[in-house]
Amino acid sequence: MTKEDKAKLIISELKRLFPKTKIALNYSDPIELFVAVVLSAQTTDKQVNVVTADLFKKYRTIENYIKTPLSEFEQDIKRIGLYRAKAKNIKATVEIIDKDYGGKVPDSMEKLIELPGVGRKTANVLLYNIYGKQEGIAVDTHVRRLSNLFGLSSNQDPNKIEKDLMEVVPRNEWGEFTYRMIDYGRAYCPARCKHTDCPLRKFII
Repeated sequence: MTKEDKAKLIISELKRLFPKTKIALNYSDPIELFVAVVLSAQTTDKQVNVVTADLFKKYRTIENYIKTPLSEFEQDIKRIGLYRAKAKNIKATVEIIDKDYGGKVPDSMEKLIELPGVGRKTANVLLYNIYGKQEGIAVDTHVRRLSNLFGLSSNQDPNKIEKDLMEVVPRNEWGEFTYRMIDYGRAYCPARCKHTDCPLRKFII
């Protein structure tokens, strides 16, 4: 069986298990999504949603982020890991978005990855959820682990894993593939799973 055939079978099973899927982060506009995605690095989506529940009540516009002193913003997100670096990146990026893009999140991979704190994973999430663009596959910890487990990639670097996946996953599936893999990891196959009850255990190499 080729990796392409295997990927299609895995996707079919994931669709059966999770007919509907979406990003787990809560947000109501593109700027909120950007903030939530940056905060989610090396932190659980659940914890991010707890913090942003209060944060988004205070920061309702891009101007709120720009005008708030960095030290104050740091305190507002200090329950998040790496909050100082994230605060600095968010503040710097919203200023660029406001000044250079009229307050709108850029709609291309090239422009997004130039922003502070934005790599391909974040850019892929923003492009798909804001603009419906499938430029690549967002590789988080679940996607990385399961891609290795299923033999879809032997790499550990997220960018190399993304490249491997883009070669075997049909492009029209790129956006939702990430979220179904995350759903599967959370519901059936966590990090220390023994795979005795995993619906997709037949695909494990």
